[in-house]
Amino acid sequence: MEKYRIRKIKKEDNLAVAALIRAVFDELKIPKVGTAYEDPYLDLMYEEYNKPKSVYYVVEKDGKIIGSAGVAPLENEAETICELQKMYFLPETRGLGLGSQMMAQCLESAKDFGFENCYLETMPFMLDAQKLYKKVGFEYLESPMGSTGHTSCPIWMLKKL
Repeated sequence: MEKYRIRKIKKEDNLAVAALIRAVFDELKIPKVGTAYEDPYLDLMYEEYNKPKSVYYVVEKDGKIIGSAGVAPLENEAETICELQKMYFLPETRGLGLGSQMMAQCLESAKDFGFENCYLETMPFMLDAQKLYKKVGFEYLESPMGSTGHTSCPIWMLKKL
């Protein structure tokens, strides 16, 4: 049985996490403009999530980061709403249940921080991700919330925690 470990991001993970996210964008041909790819802190994820009511996790196997996701307050929204952010997994890790485990960890942290709702944005062709989001209770919205800057992500979802 292969051994996977979910843990909080460390400063020394910054380069590996940024490389993982960029690799998934390239693999899936996700637009780079108006998405997380353009976020100015993509190379500084540890620093970005080392803030109040924020956490970022990585999935590690044999010392290699193979997936990641986090939660943080949703900018320009009520302080009771967080956002599930930058949930990406390498192709070889998909379908193993790691996304479900990561989602559970993120949502539990969001509840612990006192958030009442969790928002996310995704792409229309990310059907497996949407299936997972719906499975845990996310519902589709008619319009975006907050100020994520991700104008190329046209699918918006919200879950009551």
